[in-house]
Amino acid sequence: MALSDNSKHKIYPGAVLDVDRHAGNEAPAAPVPKPQVGGAFELNSAVARALPYPGSKLLSTNNYGMSLWGQTGKITAELPDGTTKHYFLKTADLGDTGRAMILGEYESLKAIHVVSPNIVPEPYGWGKYDGSDTCFLLAEFREVGEQPPDPVKFTKWLAEMHKKSQSPTGKFGFHVTTCHAKLRQITDCWEDLWAALYRKQLAHMMELDEAKHGEWPEFKMVCQLILDKVIPRLLEPLQSNGRSIKPCLVHGDLWDENSATDMATGEPFIFDAGSFYAHNEYEIGNWRAARHRLSAAAYVTNYLREYRASEPEEEWDDRNLLYSLRFDLGTAILIPCNQRQIVKENMTILCNKFFPNELAALQNR
Repeated sequence: MALSDNSKHKIYPGAVLDVDRHAGNEAPAAPVPKPQVGGAFELNSAVARALPYPGSKLLSTNNYGMSLWGQTGKITAELPDGTTKHYFLKTADLGDTGRAMILGEYESLKAIHVVSPNIVPEPYGWGKYDGSDTCFLLAEFREVGEQPPDPVKFTKWLAEMHKKSQSPTGKFGFHVTTCHAKLRQITDCWEDLWAALYRKQLAHMMELDEAKHGEWPEFKMVCQLILDKVIPRLLEPLQSNGRSIKPCLVHGDLWDENSATDMATGEPFIFDAGSFYAHNEYEIGNWRAARHRLSAAAYVTNYLREYRASEPEEEWDDRNLLYSLRFDLGTAILIPCNQRQIVKENMTILCNKFFPNELAALQNR
């Protein structure tokens, strides 16, 4: 197990960055560590005001689980009718970035909850602490069980969410900026063509990667070929020659530890979302990486049984590899690992398959 020095990577004090678990090259053999109830903390008055039932009596506030970017906690209150209610609290103290993270997750959960209320905790509110710049999200508490959930139930519920969702504009995008962890995504826009939005998304991550790691000429070369040639080649056919795809509401960062079995109901649920309206297959791009348990055949196969691959169906795997670049590049930016090299290798595979002459010309400069 490779543990990283927290101070070097600007994660939340007390959080433990397990590189093998978050960015390794294969799925960990051990189960996902179960979130634990920790010590008590004082509830900020802004959160107390945000509790949805006026007249509630606060019973307890405890740390719960771990986030790399802020505090997570469990709040227990007695409602005016005498029943007990549990809430989940999440905070971020990262200035404008923290605000974007919290607001983006609140709007994501709200949108998903409208479509499929059973699959996400109900969000109750968000705001800023009294006396500080810390932002908070308040939501329904659900106790985390097995992660990831049962593949058959989970993929059925996820596919239903994708199918039932309707973009309010009929286009791809979202009404606010959402985040992948603490990285802002290009979501606060609307595009008729999915290829256009995905190009913006991936180009933005490439810019963030260069800002973090510095210029790498060989990497930059294949990046440009992916943006200019491969994306149009693989994604434009989805919406041409009589074909169409529906903008689907996606979770946006769905991996092992953002999905779980609800201990109270035994049903799957998802959380920590960075949503927008996308091609549904984009969601599965994050599962390609062997570091995720969701990469297991049972998850991908069952999802495709519920939501058939888009036409041209024979290019599903190529699109899946293309979508995986966005998630692996995000991981490379957030966590010290070898994902940047893996992204370069995968980009080269796509360029060599579809544009071998252009790739060879660039390599021979």
